[in-house]
Amino acid sequence: MTSVNQTSARSKDEIRIFAPWAYYLFTSILLIVPVLFVTIVGRDHNAPRLVVRCLMGVLTGTVVGCYAVLIGYINQDSGRRGMSRVLWTLMAIFVPNGLGIVLYFVLRKPRTVHCPQCDAAVEPGFSFCPRCRNRLQPTCPHCQRSVDPGNKFCPYCGGVLEPAAGVASAVTTGQP
Repeated sequence: MTSVNQTSARSKDEIRIFAPWAYYLFTSILLIVPVLFVTIVGRDHNAPRLVVRCLMGVLTGTVVGCYAVLIGYINQDSGRRGMSRVLWTLMAIFVPNGLGIVLYFVLRKPRTVHCPQCDAAVEPGFSFCPRCRNRLQPTCPHCQRSVDPGNKFCPYCGGVLEPAAGVASAVTTGQP
């Protein structure tokens, strides 16, 4: 149940970073491109029927609008991840066939997290804050490797982890 709440919270965070201008641009493209498509293609003698031109215009507007929204997302997300906004936005626009967008999603840096004690930027996977030495992730008391908070035993050395130590000792001795 917790993972569903975490996933929906992460999705909401990702949607929130879209710039308002990206929504307006998508809406205007979605409205203008079909009208232009119907009028410009309609001038041809061999043009398809009006219904087909309308559907093709809406499809074209949707694809171009989604491309514009992705570029807006890359612009905002690259800044959030400490990468160059201008460089990645220009790559997404000018590298052909959408390859710039694919490259961004393959090569982007992981999001930095902030220490809850001193609010310093910390790389993901760090066990301690480099500024204030606050413990960021639980570690195994035996082998000092990072473990997940819900683990009862260390997946690396098999040692009993501190929060579950009382439960594990009761289970091994047979006492309730």
